[in-house]
Parts: sequence; C-alpha cells; structure tokens
Amino acid sequence: MTASPWRADPLVWGTGSRVFEVFLEPTCPYSVRAFNKLDTLLAEAGADRITIKLRLQSQPWHMYSGVLVRCIIAASTLEGGKETAKKVIAAIGAHREEFEFTHHAGGPNLDATPNQIIERLEAYSGVKLKKAFAIPDLDREIKWHCKYARQNGIHVSPTFLIDGLVQPDIGSGDEVSSWVSKLLPA
Repeated sequence: MTASPWRADPLVWGTGSRVFEVFLEPTCPYSVRAFNKLDTLLAEAGADRITIKLRLQSQPWHMYSGVLVRCIIAASTLEGGKETAKKVIAAIGAHREEFEFTHHAGGPNLDATPNQIIERLEAYSGVKLKKAFAIPDLDREIKWHCKYARQNGIHVSPTFLIDGLVQPDIGSGDEVSSWVSKLLPA
C-alpha cells in the first residue's frame, strides 16, 4: 500500500519584494480582525509590491486551536489550496464562538468532540475536511509553523513581521493604511 502524495499549499499571497508575515491563531478575536484586513492590504499596497505570508500560531488557551490549525493545513492540501484554506479561516472567524470556549474554559463547546468541531467547520465553510484532516503525516506541516514561530521569537497572536523583523508597533486595530505606510514608506 502506498501513501497518497499530498502538498500543503503555502499560505502566501502577492509577489512583491516587501514581505509581511502575519502570525495568527484562528479563533483569537484580534487575529480574526487582522485576517479580515489582509485582502484589503494586498489591494491597497499592490500584490506586485508586497508578499503576505500567513503563519499559523496555535495557542493552548484557545482549546480547539490545534484541531482548527490542522483543519486549515488540511484544507490547503485540497483543490484550491491556499484559497480553500482561506475559506476555512474565514468560516472560523465568522463563527468563532462556535469554535471557542467561554472564557477559555467553559461553555457549550466543553461537550464538543473534535469530530463535531470538524463537522461544524465543514458546514460553515463548505469544505470537506475529514479525509485531509486524517493525512497521517500532516503534522509535519503543523510542526513547521510551530518551529518557524519559535525561531522568530513569536509567542502570541497576532504578531507581524516585515522582512523578517518583528514589528511591535503594528496591531490588528490599526487601519490598513497604517500597515501600508509601514510596509511601503514614502
């Protein structure tokens, strides 16, 4: 029996020389706010001038973070690759209470199983995830995201890098125009 080949599509948009890396946890409200600005950022700055690289930053206090990060990576292996993964991230953000614990420790999701979480995400995103979620060595891609974050001193989300340098003065609450001015100074 041979394993089916798979490839996780890198979560990268744009082709410009300025690289904007964004470390996000899919259920973090601040990460959701940052994620929702990325398409506008690419349009305003120009896809030929910047490259956006989305990095997944699983955080243990978001109890289903690991399951959801695996779902996103799994989605990137499916037809549509990074665009399919983007649909899954958007669905999580649009329904984040369905994937998060109340005050990180209770609420209705306390009784939810990982399979129920995956099924819920499939329903919201329209993406069939279970088969890709079960790819035996999918964790190598997840581990890459974790290792890369650690190597860059990233511990929380959202965190932003420009050309490999952490930008502590960039936040999810900033206007997109502020991000553009930091990426493409006059």
